[in-house]
Order: sequence, then C-alpha cells, then structure tokens
Amino acid sequence: MTVNVSHTAEIQHLFKEAAGFNNDQGNPRVKAIMLRLINDVATLIEDLEITDNEFWFAVDYLNRLGGRNEAGLLVPGLGLEHFLDVLQDAKDAQAGLSGGTPRTIEGPLYVAGAPIGEGEVRMDDGSELDHATVMFLEGVVRDSEGRAVAGAVVDVWHANTHGSYSYFDTRQTPYNLRRRIVTDAKGQYRARSIVPSGYGCSPDGPTQECLNMLGRHGQRPAHIHFFISAPGHRHLTTQINLSGEEYLWDDFAYATREGLVGDITFVEDPAVARERGVQGERFAELKFDFQLQKTPRVEAEQRSQRPRAMQDG
Repeated sequence: MTVNVSHTAEIQHLFKEAAGFNNDQGNPRVKAIMLRLINDVATLIEDLEITDNEFWFAVDYLNRLGGRNEAGLLVPGLGLEHFLDVLQDAKDAQAGLSGGTPRTIEGPLYVAGAPIGEGEVRMDDGSELDHATVMFLEGVVRDSEGRAVAGAVVDVWHANTHGSYSYFDTRQTPYNLRRRIVTDAKGQYRARSIVPSGYGCSPDGPTQECLNMLGRHGQRPAHIHFFISAPGHRHLTTQINLSGEEYLWDDFAYATREGLVGDITFVEDPAVARERGVQGERFAELKFDFQLQKTPRVEAEQRSQRPRAMQDG
C-alpha cells in the first residue's frame, strides 16, 4: 500500500521552510521553482514507491554525472533539449511567428571566441589530412523575404574524424574545426574543413550508464553545428546532420529535424581536386542555406545566456 504524507500540513510546512518561504531574503523565482521541485520529487517517491536504495543511488548518480561534466550530454539524451525547441516552436506558432530555418539543439560542446574571418575560412589545422576527406562547406544566409544578409556571423563547429571536439579533446589544437565567418555582400559563407564523424557517449560514463538502463544506444550521426546572428534578425541555433549516416533518424540526442539534413556529395576527380588545392582525388561538397526571422526585439538577436566554455589564452 502506498503511504502519502507529502501533502500533509506538517510536510508542506517543512518544504516551504526548506524552500525559503519563511524568510524575506533570497530570490522569489528560485524559491517558487525549488518548492515545486521538492514537492514533485516527494510525489514521485510516494507514487512509484522509491526505495531508500534507489533514492541514494540517484543521488550518487547525480554526483557522478556532475563529476564527469555530462549533465549537458544527458539532457539532450533524455529529449529535454529537443522539448525546449518544440516548446518554443509552439510559442512561436501561438504568436504568429513562422518561417526561417528550423532550430535544433545546441549540445554541450560549443566553445566561445573562435577565430573570425570574412567570407571564407579554413577550419581544420591539417593534422588529419592523411586520412580525412576534405570538405568544402558553403551557403547563403537570407532574410525572411529571401534577400541576402551581408555581415551575418556564421559561428560553426564540428567534430574531427574520431568524433571528438577541440578544447574537450586536449590532443587537438585550440579552436580546431571551430570558426566564425562573416557573410560577404551576397550573404555567402564558405569554409574548407574535413568531413566530421559521428560519435557515441563514453561507454564508461554516466550518460551511457543511464541509456543502458533504458535499453538505448548513445550514438549520433555526423553533424555540423551553427549559431547564426545578424542585426535585426532572430538568433538561430541549429545544426545539420549529414545525409547517408546510419543514425541520421536515430540520433540519441533527437537533433535531426525535417529541413536540417545536409546532402553531402563526394567527388572523385583528380583534376578538380587539384584545382581546389586538394591532395589526392576525393573530396566532399556540402551546400546549405539559412533563412533568418526578423525580430523587433533586440534581445532576440542574442543567443541564450547558457554557460559555455571559453578557450584559455
């Protein structure tokens, strides 16, 4: 038999005191959220008859999750980051906002302050050219009317051929495969890089531990992340997953959305490769255009205040 005591006057008094409702200090918004959270956890414990062993396993799990800096990985893995996108889509629809390139999750691996270039950049440091496939990435940033947006900042980052990201993978040079590109007068951005690999959650990490208990894999298809911003336009956080990938529509992080699949083409032509400065005969081309929404609110031009990594030096 389930015993319910969480809504008794005694326990509610305890929870309100614990959430700071018996003092005039602190943050009222945090207090309201904390009271709801405490009550929801207590209800969960009662409704599902959580045992002491299960409760303290969960506490230990949270400690280990934080110790491995994987909270930002588990959140998309549980569908919560995708939920935030769907929720914002619904709010936009309610407000009559539509159009533009779809948003999708940022993920936990952005690093602020990448080198910036005008129009065209090279992203890789050349360390993987003995086995990587050179990729030419380009596209146009347009406004809601289809006009080119000059001076937009295309902030782009992706993994290497092992599925790892610079900064978090200390073997890579700083800002390898991370750049900001200012679009030219025609709204174009161009980058030479390498074809990224997908990746999986660390098999010995707490995120995969949780996924194992859910009977799920922790794999992602190869993908490329973007922040795109321009004055007078709504900031766009998105990514494109590459066509032909095994996990394209089975992404553990739920990032693949209609309209966000990049059709990558592989070219095998020694003469064309030489013209483009590629050693060997094989390279890849990927074209992807973006459309921004206009916004009357200056604050909507900026990305969220989510904490992000910053490269030292």
